[in-house]
Amino acid sequence: MKSDSEKLLAPDEPLPCLTIGEPNDSPFLIVCDHAGKLIPRRLATLGVSEPDLERHIGWDIGAAGVARQLAQKLGALLILQRYSRLVIDCNRAPGSATSIVEVSEHTAVPGNRGLTRAQVTRRTAEIFQPYHDRIADELDRRLAANIPTALIAIHSFTPIYKGQARPWQIGLLYNRDPRIARTMIALLRTESGGFTVGDNQPYSVSDESDYTIPVHAERRGLPYAEIEIRQDLIATAVGQVDWAERLARLLIRSWRALET
Repeated sequence: MKSDSEKLLAPDEPLPCLTIGEPNDSPFLIVCDHAGKLIPRRLATLGVSEPDLERHIGWDIGAAGVARQLAQKLGALLILQRYSRLVIDCNRAPGSATSIVEVSEHTAVPGNRGLTRAQVTRRTAEIFQPYHDRIADELDRRLAANIPTALIAIHSFTPIYKGQARPWQIGLLYNRDPRIARTMIALLRTESGGFTVGDNQPYSVSDESDYTIPVHAERRGLPYAEIEIRQDLIATAVGQVDWAERLARLLIRSWRALET
């Protein structure tokens, strides 16, 4: 067993945070908290089977593909988090009950049991913090340059959770500032295709259950939307492009409505 003081990530392993695009003056900054499913080699598979690691418990299926396409269509910077949410959830406050889970849905995560304080600190320092530092740095840059900004967080959700089917194709989540989310909800409900759109469904944003939006958007007084898309709709490249095109068009309309 290696010492807790040794680094979690080896020098040749991918950095936790990937930035796509160059700093620009687009009104949108796109982020994706659960884009990847990597696990540091030191942690092996966390005791979870490979098929389970491919499921929604390990990452937000399709979210990274949508986020990449969306950023390209909006000319926006994209910040992705590459490691599995089972290592540490980058949309939860460090130290919270859901930051490093021992059970996800019905699946045990043996590699997360009995962690020492040093092990938890290492996951936070090497995976969680670099991602959020990168978001904060970009928002600081935009503030210094007086660039109006909306933070858009892309997520996906499983069609069935704990045996319950979810009827929504997409959900728009918010906490204190519902402006962009509610405009998007109204626009999506008028789209051809008859979408069932979740208004703070299948989840909602709160200071207790989330981190990215409360910390980076609400503390700064920035408009935002957290977007959840059902995974069966974006599991393929075709679905990802389709939803990115739709979201890009409606986000532009929502931003213009915000400016009036």
